[in-house]
Amino acid sequence: MDRVAKLASQKAVVIFSKSSCCMCHAIKRLFYEQGVSPAIHELDEESRGKEMEWALMRLGCNPSVPAVFIGGKFVGSANTVMTLQLNGSLKKLLKEAGAIWL
Repeated sequence: MDRVAKLASQKAVVIFSKSSCCMCHAIKRLFYEQGVSPAIHELDEESRGKEMEWALMRLGCNPSVPAVFIGGKFVGSANTVMTLQLNGSLKKLLKEAGAIWL
């Protein structure tokens, strides 16, 4: 859990992902299209990926990926991020975290 928290606070936007996950790909693309350069942690490529996946599940992320952190705070998974995008709240969160300046 400490490792996840530390990694989540190292950049304005942090995404925990799996390289084979199509929803993870869609969420990463959404952020790239917003002009955000998130830190991406591919759990299936990390030596301690399984531990981090369990920590994300304990945070309430089900499924465990994609797990998105903005400004060091857990935002949610794909459904939450897409809802924020559709209602216009995502851009505000990204500005407040310093991920975008527009």
